[in-house]
Amino acid sequence: MEKGNSMITLPELMKEVNTYIHQPESLALIEKAYRYAEQKHATQFRRSGEPYMVHAAQVGYILATMKVGPKTICAGLLHDVLEDCGISPEEMTAEFDEEITRLVEGVTKIGHLQFKDEKEYLAANHRKIFIAMAKDIRVIVIKLVDRLHNMRTLQYMPPQKQQKIAAETLQVYAPIAHRLGISEIKNELEDRSFYYLNREEYYEIAHLVEEKKAQRDEQVRHMIHDISQMLTANHLEFRIFGRSKHLYSIYKKMKTKGKRFEEILDLLAIRIVTKTELNCYEILGYIHAAYRPIPGRLKDYIAMPKSNMYQSLHTTIVGDEGRIFEIQIRTEEMDSIAEKGIAAHWRYKEGTKYDPRREQREIEQKLSWFRDLSALTGDLSDDPNEYMDTLTRDIFEANVYVMTPKGRVIELPNGSTPIDFAYRVHTEVGHSTVGALVNETLVPLNTPLKTGDVVQIRTSKQSPGPSEDWLKFVKTNHAKNKIRGFLQKKEVEKKQSYVEKGEQILRDELRKRGYNEKEYQDHKKFDNLLSQFQVSTYVDLMYAIAVKSISVISVIEKLTNQKKPIILDNETVGRTYVPRKTSSKSGILVHGISSMMISLAGCCNPIPGDRIVGYVSRGSGVKVHRADCPNISEEKDRLIEVEWDEHREPRKYEAIVMIHSHDRNFLLTDLVTVISQCRATMQKINSTVNQEDLIVTTRMTLLVDNLEHLNLILANLRKVSHVVSVERVIQ
Repeated sequence: MEKGNSMITLPELMKEVNTYIHQPESLALIEKAYRYAEQKHATQFRRSGEPYMVHAAQVGYILATMKVGPKTICAGLLHDVLEDCGISPEEMTAEFDEEITRLVEGVTKIGHLQFKDEKEYLAANHRKIFIAMAKDIRVIVIKLVDRLHNMRTLQYMPPQKQQKIAAETLQVYAPIAHRLGISEIKNELEDRSFYYLNREEYYEIAHLVEEKKAQRDEQVRHMIHDISQMLTANHLEFRIFGRSKHLYSIYKKMKTKGKRFEEILDLLAIRIVTKTELNCYEILGYIHAAYRPIPGRLKDYIAMPKSNMYQSLHTTIVGDEGRIFEIQIRTEEMDSIAEKGIAAHWRYKEGTKYDPRREQREIEQKLSWFRDLSALTGDLSDDPNEYMDTLTRDIFEANVYVMTPKGRVIELPNGSTPIDFAYRVHTEVGHSTVGALVNETLVPLNTPLKTGDVVQIRTSKQSPGPSEDWLKFVKTNHAKNKIRGFLQKKEVEKKQSYVEKGEQILRDELRKRGYNEKEYQDHKKFDNLLSQFQVSTYVDLMYAIAVKSISVISVIEKLTNQKKPIILDNETVGRTYVPRKTSSKSGILVHGISSMMISLAGCCNPIPGDRIVGYVSRGSGVKVHRADCPNISEEKDRLIEVEWDEHREPRKYEAIVMIHSHDRNFLLTDLVTVISQCRATMQKINSTVNQEDLIVTTRMTLLVDNLEHLNLILANLRKVSHVVSVERVIQ
């Protein structure tokens, strides 16, 4: 791919372009872009002393070797014109077109805005590029080539700058090249970054590789000869050659796996390229018949391609004298995609109308992670550092591959849970998750997922939404951001409902005291009261009234400067007010009774949300029953009206549930898991099996928040495999 770092002349560029582009208008457009860039950069020089056009021409040339379209080559030639030459987007559009300008704008740095540090500036630049990439993949291809040539000329930069650029390349651009499958660019970016970041270890590994090179080459040649004879005898078409591991990948394996140089298996590596997929499997069969394969080292990336479209068969065998070889077997097309990735798959085809939107859709279908990038950029964070942290962790570091029941592969970082999976599928799936099956087994929601797991998420429309506890175990920033967003929105909605209650309490009290409530609708009337009650805003004041941390009477007295009763129509309206309802510790409001004991009936265990009625007992005060409780169905005279207090103190209520199921292994475990996932407390459980029909009867005593919470639990218990019925019990 590399043609030195010298100036690429227009004839040299056009010679490469002419290998696959022949339409006169396309060739003329590329020539025009070259001459335009040459003119605009005429007075500019790089730090090396070379004309700036060397860089622009090299970028255009490398793109041409990748067989990209004419407009992509033009954008590569022009990629620094907007930033460095004082040319406006409008001028470029007038000279070329909107498509080329849009590509150049996507690659261009964001300019010198105010940032608190260089890290934030870099993060903002990267975010801009990846947002543009989500809309048009050509943006990142141009940026990768731009970075590749900059790395080839990094020796002219000061050492500190070399380290910064190399670190950024290794953290951001090499992972993207890997995700796009462009291993040629990825490997070179990694090795050049490695050189500038850790030169001592770079030379040490390079020396070890060179020291063993002659010996390894001889061993590989001998193995290639033997395999070639075997495949030729079986009339198979193939190309076979040795391949070397790039230095950074050797270093990374030595560091991450704690291995010595001699232990890295695929230093002796052979690649076989053949005609068809069937030939690949035939060749694998012949090799395994002739040589002993190492168990656990066979990987079929043809049947299950990697997320960057990489396909190949990998096996590791023991050759003569115990030498270990890694063999890769693939077709010509697979080999091309393995080296050039997305650039090979979407090579420019002359005579076809290029549609960037169609290409983006195809990319999302081919590259599963690209869907996640699109979703991520569609839900932007205001903080560029947070955006880049999310991108790095959730996409660059994703190395666990799990599947939906329909076979869609989803990549997640190590340690991810079913909740992370649910939010990656869709935000609403995450919000409504109530359970998860992994490989058809019900599991807790904090279970770490492993590559190959098939995950099915159970959802419910009655779900209260994500719990704050989920933040303690989810791994992806994407899931964390969605959960926090939901909880914040819920908190705002909850506060707003309290504000409305506070306003209603205030209006009611104003009316009772004979004031015209409409005169106090102007929020400015309350401004002088805020500091007196130590609150910041009108909203905070109304919220405090609703939760009774501030007395509504005190607010009215200060608001009206009136403490004495107000006389209206010759009657005392401000007399002492006796409430019509009394609240009990059970959270029940009872009409007209102020001193009698009030308790919840143990037979039907009413919970908030149930329709209820009071029963005046002999000696035990008021017993509150569910309205449908059969124990009071015949009573008439002793029943009184009661209701749940909206402002009751939070507490748990007892509910008894009866479950009938067909017997099976781990049934009780699955039932208990559902209770745990629904955030309920189990007080008692009793389970018996009828030996005649093998029906299991399980009785649970639970502590729940309210009827909505209980209904959610019942709905999820009914979904457990082999469960026949789930009912709430009245004793």
